[in-house]
Amino acid sequence: MKVFTRQNIGAVLGPLLFCLILFIPDITGLQSSPRAVLAVTLWTATWWVTEPIPIPATSFLPLLLLPLTGGTDEKTATMAYGNPIVFMYMGGFIIALAIEKWNLHKRIALTILRYVGTSSKRIVLGVAIATAFLSMWISNAATALMMLPIALALISEVKERKFLDGKSLDNFAKSLLLTVAYAASIGGLATIIGSVPNAVLAGIASTVLDQRITFANWFMFGFPITVVLLVLMYFYMTKIQFKVTDDHISTTFARDELKKLGPMSREEKYVGIVFLVAGVLWISSGFLPAIISSRLTDTVISMLGATALFLLPSTKKKEKLLAWEDMKKLPWGLLVLFGGGMSLAAAFEDSKLTEWFGEVLGHLDALPYLLIVIVLTAAVLAMTEIMSNTATSNMIIPITVGLAMGIGVAPYGLMAAVALAASCAFMLPIATPPNAAVFSSDYLTIETMVKAGFWMNVFSIIVIVLAVYFLQPILFDF
Repeated sequence: MKVFTRQNIGAVLGPLLFCLILFIPDITGLQSSPRAVLAVTLWTATWWVTEPIPIPATSFLPLLLLPLTGGTDEKTATMAYGNPIVFMYMGGFIIALAIEKWNLHKRIALTILRYVGTSSKRIVLGVAIATAFLSMWISNAATALMMLPIALALISEVKERKFLDGKSLDNFAKSLLLTVAYAASIGGLATIIGSVPNAVLAGIASTVLDQRITFANWFMFGFPITVVLLVLMYFYMTKIQFKVTDDHISTTFARDELKKLGPMSREEKYVGIVFLVAGVLWISSGFLPAIISSRLTDTVISMLGATALFLLPSTKKKEKLLAWEDMKKLPWGLLVLFGGGMSLAAAFEDSKLTEWFGEVLGHLDALPYLLIVIVLTAAVLAMTEIMSNTATSNMIIPITVGLAMGIGVAPYGLMAAVALAASCAFMLPIATPPNAAVFSSDYLTIETMVKAGFWMNVFSIIVIVLAVYFLQPILFDF
């Protein structure tokens, strides 16, 4: 039995750091309240990274420890778990459950493939578009798990019909599987509900900065980044890293699978309408008159769509599109995780710990802002290769608020750099759930993933830095 495992070391290290910071004031020179918040943050962050207990269970630590240590009052600590961002994400998850339950996701993916997939490059393009589109609305893990069987079936079809062989077949398989993994992460950058770090940013902006970043705000910023990275990924995969020669693919796979699905059911149509209406409202609400947009918030839209799914009937007698039993599949632990991050962020602000970080990091004001953005983006991306992007964003985004104060800039650019970078780890199987999902196939090795992922990481850093430096101040520098 191994004693010095990551979990065992973390189980001891977390409480140890907590005690050192809390009971030895000279280490930080902080007053009792911000010192308590820092101590709780270190314990929570350590356990998020090392996972001696499940991550959602760790997320209860702020609720328990912040009031006990005097870091903040019970109301501040607990109300964060009911932050509107948490309910916005809940609504998005419920809509995603309905999409999965009635197989609408499969129809969307196969329809895209039908119209673009007549060669290996076009099949890769079709998979990239379908995966990225789904990932805008559904978690990257769920998207990858949906698309992986389709990708494997396409590879099997090409292999059995001998459209490709040898090196070309190997390159096609690798490029298609990695496209599923990478597009699932890239697509999530486009929307607030597309990835956890985006939602963390929106929640902290609301809690700490009292500023609402709407779905439309983020979409106008994140969607161009998604498009640019998808284009770079496609050309890199098909033209440089995994070239395919003697390309003679002409497969009817997608058309045949759509025939098996048959015509759209009434349930699919209803779910599709709810999905479409919610998406249109999310994107357009920011352009509506202020009196309407202030009430028709992203959370209200999300819960409106979710509630409608429990009202609309299915073809089964006395049943609706969703039943409460379906909520067993809702990722409740992830919602608690959001709450834990929001609770720490609220305590940062309430205890003035953010200001302390600003003072500590203030000497960085001698460095050019662009250099700070580059270093921060690269560092967070490297951290996310071995850590959960949720843990990384929950730890680093609150700190960027203090860093921004210290160097005298608006915080949104640094916050956005962290949120985006936390979703762009492409080198290791453990970096993201999509990477792990495709690595489970027999076509990929760690060496292959590292080589392909390294340049995707480089592309991501360049695109994120340019977007944060030039585009973000135009779109939401409040």
